[in-house]
Amino acid sequence: MAFDRVGVVVSDLYFVDPNLDQDGGAERGVRLELRLFERDELKGSVYSAVPIRVDRPIWRVDLLECVASPRGSLDRAHHHPVFRGWEPGMRVFVEELSADPLSWLAKQFAAIDDVLEVAGVDAAELGPRDMEDLRSAGPLVVAAVERLLDEVKEGRAGLEPDSHGDFVRSSWL
Repeated sequence: MAFDRVGVVVSDLYFVDPNLDQDGGAERGVRLELRLFERDELKGSVYSAVPIRVDRPIWRVDLLECVASPRGSLDRAHHHPVFRGWEPGMRVFVEELSADPLSWLAKQFAAIDDVLEVAGVDAAELGPRDMEDLRSAGPLVVAAVERLLDEVKEGRAGLEPDSHGDFVRSSWL
């Protein structure tokens, strides 16, 4: 879902990072990112599709659980309120995020200006209606995340790839 200069992307995720010192290793779940979007020059006539780049990340929410945990536990749910360029800051664990992720997410979109302020986003980077558009889209985003979380819980998404090495990130994000 994209607006003028900012948008929301959501994907299921299966993640193995051998550098993480955690029991159970692999994680699965849903990842949401707030991203800047860029429109590139048309590659055809005025009727051609507009090339769109999903660009720099602003904020990330990882609704994850250890693969060894029961589905739906979200025992590793966290968010990254700050990015340094393309690299996320530290994981921030919030009790409400694991206990009631959809309500927590809805509250974040209702106060999206606070989320963007913490992320260090300059208002000049956003379009004139981006803040209000994000706030209004909150219920739609939450519904999409809920649907994808249900898919993970039912074992239809966030699946381990058939083969991988020590590191794998199976996701669009």
